[in-house]
Amino acid sequence: MFSKILIANRGEVAIRIIRACKEMGISTVAVYSVADKESLHVALADQSVCIGEAPPSDSYLNAERIISAALITNAQAIHPGYGFLSESPRFAGLCYQNGIDFIGPSAEVITLMGDKDQARQVMKKAGIPIIPGTNILESAAAAAAAAEKIGYPVLIKARAGGGGKGIRIISSPDELENAFHTASHEAHEAFGDGAVYMEKQIKPAKHIEVQILADETGNTVCLHERECSIQRNNQKLVEESPSPAVNEELRRKMTNAAVAAAKAVGYCNAGTIEFLLDKDNCFYFMEMNVRLQVEHAITEQITGIDIVKWQIRIAAGVPLDFTQKDIAIEGSSIECRINASAVGKVTFLHVPGGPRVRFDSALWTGYIVPPFYDALLGKLIVHAKTREESIRKMQATLCELVIDGVPNNIDEQISIVSDQRFLTGDYNTDFMKERGDADGS
Repeated sequence: MFSKILIANRGEVAIRIIRACKEMGISTVAVYSVADKESLHVALADQSVCIGEAPPSDSYLNAERIISAALITNAQAIHPGYGFLSESPRFAGLCYQNGIDFIGPSAEVITLMGDKDQARQVMKKAGIPIIPGTNILESAAAAAAAAEKIGYPVLIKARAGGGGKGIRIISSPDELENAFHTASHEAHEAFGDGAVYMEKQIKPAKHIEVQILADETGNTVCLHERECSIQRNNQKLVEESPSPAVNEELRRKMTNAAVAAAKAVGYCNAGTIEFLLDKDNCFYFMEMNVRLQVEHAITEQITGIDIVKWQIRIAAGVPLDFTQKDIAIEGSSIECRINASAVGKVTFLHVPGGPRVRFDSALWTGYIVPPFYDALLGKLIVHAKTREESIRKMQATLCELVIDGVPNNIDEQISIVSDQRFLTGDYNTDFMKERGDADGS
C-alpha cells in the first residue's frame, strides 16, 4: 500500500480524497494555485506545494509542475480526482515515466476511451448497443449527407473531451453547416482536436450511468446505476440512485453491458459507462468516463462501498474482495449540486445535519469563491430507505442549507425536487427545458 499520495486537484474532491487517505493511514500532499493558498484542502493535507498562478493552465493543468511536486515530496502515487488532468493520457504517462503510480486506468485506455468515435467502434465490436451514427466527418457536406440518411434530429459531437463542449443539436438541414463548424471550432478550442462525428438524437431520453470497479486481475464489478437526466447545457444538476426508471431486468442487462464494456478495453480502476435510455427501455452506449465521477457519493450511499478507497487499493495492486453477488441496493440516495452563479465571499454558512445527510464541500465562513474554476460549491447528498423518504429528506436539508454572500442555486434545487415530474420519477433530459429554462438541455 502507498504511504504518501499527492492529490492533483482542488476543492471538494481534493478534500474527499484526503479524508479517504487519512482513514487508510496514508499521508497526503496538496497542490494549490496562488488563488487557493487559503483553501481547505491545503489546510487538511499533511504537506502542500504551490504549483503556480491562478489560471488552470499555470497550475492544475500544468502536468510538469505537478510531477515535480510529487517528486520533491516523495509521493508514491497521484490521485487526479475529476476534471483538470484526470482524463489526460499524457499526464498518466508522465506519472509512470517518473516512477509514480497514477490512480486510474492506463494511459492507453484513457486514450482509447477519450476518442469517442473509436470508443463507439470498440463497443459495437463487443456487442454493446450504440446510437446510430457515423465515423469522423471530414466536412459539412459529409455531415449533411449523413444526416439525411440517419434522419433528423441529429447531434454533432466532438471526438475528444467532455463536459458538453463541442456538441450541437441539429433539427433541420438549414442548421447543419453552421452547427458543424461551430461544434468543430469549440472542440478545437477546448480540447485541441476539432474532429466531430454524428449521432441520431434519442428523444425523449434518460441519461443513465453505471459505476464499475475493476482490478488488475480482471475482476470487474458493477455498483449499479445512477439517474442523471436533470441537466443544464449537458451539466448535471441532480442525480439519484437507483434510477426510478430501471427495473430488475433492465438493471441486469445494463450491468452485463457495463461489465462487458470494461472488459473489452481491459479496464482497471473505477470507471463509469454512460447510456441513453429511450422510451422503449432500449439503452445505447454514449461514452465511458475513465475517472471518479462527481456523483460517486450516491453510489457509495446505496452500496456501502467507498469508491475512492477502492481506487487507491486497486492502484496499489489490491484485488477486489467482493463479487457481483455481494452488491445490493440499500435504499435511495439523491445528490443536488450546489453551484455559484457569481463569485463572492461566504459571509455565513450553515450545513444541515442528521442521519444520512452529507455535504461534500470546501466552503468555510470567510472563504472567497475565486473566478478561475468551476462553479461547484458543494454536493448535498441524502440517503433513506425509500425514494419517497429520500426526496423528503432532500427537500428538508435544502431548506436548511444556508450559503450567504455567494449567489447560488439552492432555491432552484428546492423547486426541482418539489416538481411533480421529479416526485413521480417520470422525467428525462428535457426536464429543465420543459420547466421553461431556455438553457435546459
